[in-house]
Amino acid sequence: MGRSTQSKLSSKKPRQVRDAEATKKQILDAAEAEFARYGLSGARTEAIAKSAGVTTAMIYYYFESKEGLYKAVLQRPAVEMHEGFQQLNLDQLPPEEALKVLVKEAIAYEAAHPHRGMLWFQEANQNQGKYFKQGNWQENFGYLIRILERGMTEGCFRQIDPFLTTLHIVGVCNLYFNAYENIKHTRPDLQLLSPEMIEQHTHEAVNFILAGVQAIKVKSEE
Repeated sequence: MGRSTQSKLSSKKPRQVRDAEATKKQILDAAEAEFARYGLSGARTEAIAKSAGVTTAMIYYYFESKEGLYKAVLQRPAVEMHEGFQQLNLDQLPPEEALKVLVKEAIAYEAAHPHRGMLWFQEANQNQGKYFKQGNWQENFGYLIRILERGMTEGCFRQIDPFLTTLHIVGVCNLYFNAYENIKHTRPDLQLLSPEMIEQHTHEAVNFILAGVQAIKVKSEE
């Protein structure tokens, strides 16, 4: 077998791997939109296949079942956020700076994934979190909890309940996007999803959250 033939054969496998990953992403993106709209019970595999430009057989080949696809859709953001937070090296930053960086990252992620809010709502409504709990979201919550605990230990944050405060912070970051279809009617004059408004939301959210957790600095008497 000549070198040129070997080269052609060896080049096929990486391309096939890339094509498989691209196909899986197309399916996951289409499935996320369908599940966000209808939930697990109402979503149709045929609609997902049509939107993704694949056959239903291809969906079953990669994900085995509609339930398997649904699990993969819910797992993906947990993995992506975990990997994103890891790269921030939050433990190496002062607590206040770490909190700022994490909030900015969380809001940017929400802005980039408009279907996620309804996805969580459908999961809570239809399945009471049965599949959500398999996503190991404790790790992602843990990043924020550790920052708050470290800030209290170092004295820059006041004494708070780390878990409840984490939920409050998540609400500040997420409600803007999760309830957008309702909120937009309260200020129809604003383009809430424009880059400028999202930047303003980020700025206000960071200031609001920091003001809520920072320790009160007592001025020393002269």
